[in-house]
Amino acid sequence: MLAGKRILLIIGGGIAAYKALELIRLIQKAGGTVTPVLTRAGAEFVTPLSVGALAKAKVHEALFDLTSEAEMGHIELSRSADLLVVAPATADLLAKMAGGRADDLASTVLLATDKHVLVAPAMNVRMWQHPATQRNLAALRSDGVLFVGPDDGEMACGEYGPGRMAEPPAIVGAILAALGGGPLAGKHVLVTSGPTHEPIDPVRYIANRSSGAQGAALAASLRDLGARVTFVTGPAVVPPPVGVDVVAVETAAQMAAAVVAALPADAAVMAAAVADWRVVNARGQKLKKDGSGKPPALEFAETADILASLSKGPNRPRLVVGFAAETTDVVAHATAKRARKGCDWIVANDVSPETGIMGGVENAVTLISDTGAEVWPRMGKDAVARKLAARIAEALR
Repeated sequence: MLAGKRILLIIGGGIAAYKALELIRLIQKAGGTVTPVLTRAGAEFVTPLSVGALAKAKVHEALFDLTSEAEMGHIELSRSADLLVVAPATADLLAKMAGGRADDLASTVLLATDKHVLVAPAMNVRMWQHPATQRNLAALRSDGVLFVGPDDGEMACGEYGPGRMAEPPAIVGAILAALGGGPLAGKHVLVTSGPTHEPIDPVRYIANRSSGAQGAALAASLRDLGARVTFVTGPAVVPPPVGVDVVAVETAAQMAAAVVAALPADAAVMAAAVADWRVVNARGQKLKKDGSGKPPALEFAETADILASLSKGPNRPRLVVGFAAETTDVVAHATAKRARKGCDWIVANDVSPETGIMGGVENAVTLISDTGAEVWPRMGKDAVARKLAARIAEALR
């Protein structure tokens, strides 16, 4: 997949630097070669010996290496690769990149390159969420820098949240996508995610507990396999991944319109938890108690059936994947839903409160297709996304 491709890997200074060793191995397994640049801080976590042994190449560390710089080595490094990858990309490295600093070999190479740059951020959750880091990210994205991750998870410091470096297989997928490769290169995949909010009045609405985590993870995994992803999302807790086309909506009607507008697509993954009902007589002003003790009379109507309309519509994608969140008789209800909606696959899960799946970080799904029901073990939502994305890639070959 990476045959003949040359990757310049910049290893920043963070505990996630140990993952760079596995990343080197996976790039080579895919047929690529790695030229490593190890920062001074990175050398506090992994040694030049271990990096060089795995890469089977010289490890570049110093900007003022007389042997290299006699031939303008930093320029050669920056131009000879097909792609520059920074993993882990610390807050400090991102700040240097955003500010155009060039005070060591890594930052000088990044400033001198004429190739695409892919970064895998890794830092404490508070550092990731800090306004300064977010400003730097916005600047880098506008400069065309590509991102993979970070993931949500437990930090080495014991805190939890976004900031964990993406796993090496995901970074390899992003490398493939950046180089125009990957099994889904040239494919357009539509993904819906998150809940919808159906207004009762200007301040109240009907919704559900979907966080949007599974849909966001799916969009990222499909992107990492090379797909162009249109990500239609309701008001989710989890932010959308970078590198996808985001369409933000609120109601089921808006989501239905966005889905139609996104077509044609090679595949559609309908992971959104769309509300089943909307309030017909939603008020234009906030409803207030009147002292009578009687609640307001709300009239309900079914929302648009987005999955069925897509599956049976004139612009039907080649592969349509629905989701079924159930609390009882999961497989039976999901199997019936697949037949009723007309989609190819249904990803079913048990969202009973005791499972912790709705709004949680793990999922336990059953993939239902015309070949039957395939039970997957409980795993992180990122892992579910990667496995499903791989299946989609196989189906679209």
